[in-house]
Amino acid sequence: MTGCIVGWAHTPFGRLDGETVESLIVRVATDALADAGVAPADVDEIVLGHFNAGFSAQDFTASLVLQASPDLRFKRATRVENACATGSAAVHQGLRAIAARSARIVLAVGVEQMTTTPGPDIGRNLLKASYVCEEADIDGGFAGIFGKIAALYFQRWGDQSDALARIAAKNHRNGVANPYAQIRKDLGYDFCRTESEKNPRVAGPLKRTDCSLVSDGAAALVLADVETALQLGKAVAFRAAEHVQDFLPMSRRDILLFEGCSEAWKRAHASAGTSLADLSFVETHDCFTIAELIEYEAMGLVPQGQGARAIADGITEKAGQLPVNPSGGLKAKGHPIGATGVSMHALAAMQLTGTAGGMQVPNAKLAGLFNMGGTAVANYVSILERIK
Repeated sequence: MTGCIVGWAHTPFGRLDGETVESLIVRVATDALADAGVAPADVDEIVLGHFNAGFSAQDFTASLVLQASPDLRFKRATRVENACATGSAAVHQGLRAIAARSARIVLAVGVEQMTTTPGPDIGRNLLKASYVCEEADIDGGFAGIFGKIAALYFQRWGDQSDALARIAAKNHRNGVANPYAQIRKDLGYDFCRTESEKNPRVAGPLKRTDCSLVSDGAAALVLADVETALQLGKAVAFRAAEHVQDFLPMSRRDILLFEGCSEAWKRAHASAGTSLADLSFVETHDCFTIAELIEYEAMGLVPQGQGARAIADGITEKAGQLPVNPSGGLKAKGHPIGATGVSMHALAAMQLTGTAGGMQVPNAKLAGLFNMGGTAVANYVSILERIK
C-alpha cells in the first residue's frame, strides 16, 4: 500500500458565479483538512492540480492553497499538470512523497474555473492538450478529436449510436443522485439517441449528450502514510496507483485501442493482486461517451469491438455486474479539468466508506478508477480499499 486517503472535500461542479480559482481552492483545502481531523500545521506537503492553459489569468497557483491557513505558510507546495489527468497527477505525486518518506501527510487539491472563458477560447485552450502541430486544425476542438475517433470506431466496428446513447442515459440517470453534479436530470435514452434542437450534432457522430460539460469546481484529499492513517478517523488505502504515459500524436498509435489505458489497468491489477472481477465499481473517464465505450474494452471488460455489449447487457449499469460511473461520470458531473481526477478519488472514497448517499453501490469493497489526459496519453489507474 502506497498511502491512504483520510479526508476529502468536493464543491458542486458547474457554473459557479461569484467563485474564483482561489476561493475554490481555499474552500476545499479547509474542508478536507477538517474532514480528516488534521491540523494545517501537520501537513508536510501540498500538491495542486490546475490545468489552466489560459482559463485563469493567475497562472502561478500552488501558493494559493496557503490562503486556507497561516499554518500552511512555508510548506512545500507544487502545481502539477497533465492535461485532463491533472487531478490524478496531483494525487499520485502526493503518494510518491509519502512512499519516499519525505512526507507523512499531503494535501492534494484539484481546481479549474472554465465558465468565465469565452466559448471559442475554451476550445483553443483544450486543444493545447492535443499534438498541436498535427491535430490543432481538427474542427470542433477536443470534441472534434473525439468525433473523429468515434467516426473511425463506427467505420471499424459498425454504427454505435445506440450504445453511446445508452452510456449517456446511464450516466445522466446516475448523476441525479450526485449532489455535486452539474446536471442532475435523467435525460432518458430517447432524448440522448435522437438528434434535435436541444441535442444537436457537435462533431462527427457525437451529439451534445455525448460530450462532457464546461465546468468550474474543486476537490481535495488529505493523504497519509498507513501508520498515520490508522490513527485517524477513516482510511481508504491505495492498493495500486499506476501511471502510464503514451505517445502524444494520435498518428503514432492505433487510436481505437487506448493502449495506455490497458497497460495502466494491467499494471494496477498486478500491483494490487486483483482482477477486474474483484472490483465493486469503476469510475472511468467519460469525457465523451465514445471514450467510455473504448475504455470498456481497454480495461478488459469485453473484447475489442464489443464495447456496446457491456452497456446493452446492463453490465455497467448501477445494479449490473460492474457498475461504471455510479457518480454520473464526467458526463453528468461536469469536467473542471484540474479537479476531475481528485473528484474521482473523493467519490470512490465516499463509496468505500458507505457515505455516498443516493450514489451508493451496495457493499462496495474495492474501487477502480481511470483518469486520462488527452487521447489516452496520460493514463492513471488507482485501486482503493477501505482499511479503517
